[in-house]
Amino acid sequence: MKYKVGIPRGMLYYDYYLLWKEFFNNLGVEVVTSPKTNKDILNKGVHACVDEACLPVKVFHGHVDYLKDKVDYIFIPKFISIYKKEYCCPKHLGLPDMVRHSIEGLPQIIDTEINLRKTDKSLKKSILYTGKYFTRSNKKIYRAFKDAYSQFNKYTELMSRGVIPINAVGLYDDLSFNLNADDENIRRQIMILGHSYNIYDEYINMNIATKLKKRRIKVITAEMIEERSTRYYASKLPKRMFWTHGQRIIGSAFSMIEKKAIQGIIYISAFGCGLDSVLIDLVERKARENRIPFTLLTIDEQTGEAGVNTRIEAFLDMLEWRDGSEDNFSTYG
Repeated sequence: MKYKVGIPRGMLYYDYYLLWKEFFNNLGVEVVTSPKTNKDILNKGVHACVDEACLPVKVFHGHVDYLKDKVDYIFIPKFISIYKKEYCCPKHLGLPDMVRHSIEGLPQIIDTEINLRKTDKSLKKSILYTGKYFTRSNKKIYRAFKDAYSQFNKYTELMSRGVIPINAVGLYDDLSFNLNADDENIRRQIMILGHSYNIYDEYINMNIATKLKKRRIKVITAEMIEERSTRYYASKLPKRMFWTHGQRIIGSAFSMIEKKAIQGIIYISAFGCGLDSVLIDLVERKARENRIPFTLLTIDEQTGEAGVNTRIEAFLDMLEWRDGSEDNFSTYG
């Protein structure tokens, strides 16, 4: 019997999907992925999830609801820490339990704990825990993960070029982040900041990357900046940033700002995000000091696309005005 494991297309799916997909495939397990976020998935998530949760968590619930009748297991790892002495957002830690108590009729959830806060050696325990659902051979499990990790390294290298290989059938899907245009046709570079699940889910952010691409703007994201650089610039903060994803956002933004490599920043944040309440202020202060235009787009399940379009158009118009009248148009109005 070939088991089916469902991987919801939400939250840290955009960071680790290819790693887990290859791992399960190497164990002879079929991976079923939910489709891209749509209105039906969002509505089901909103209905199933608690009201106080942020939009990405509600969307994730919708993806789980889609998969529940189509698979034997649903894979929802419990992310506590992915880097020594650092932590993930609490919603990643509590996600398996939230889903388990919010949605009825679920198959068994594989809630592997990922906690590298003290040592990377704990990852072996997590891999064994997951693989034991499908084989008793430790050797086979380790080999499956080793092969998957080599593919994951290629994945991260592609992400640094703006190519996001997260298509459900394993094909490359650039999500419009790769401009595919000659440098002469690029009018400017703008950084889209935020958590990966807000940046790469085109439904909840209303295709912002595609809108910018049509205006011949090259989009830069945090994932396109090498980790060594992001950690170096994040280390300039007065106090150590102990959120790993916060490190990535802050470090990548500071890097691009100090290098004068971008002409503007658009920060996409889900309403009520606790981490963003800190990160947004830090990035905006840095942008203000260096006269880099900054705008914030807050998304939730009630956001209308017309309002987002207006904000983007106004931001881009302001950039064009400043090109010709730098002394007369300030960065912040």
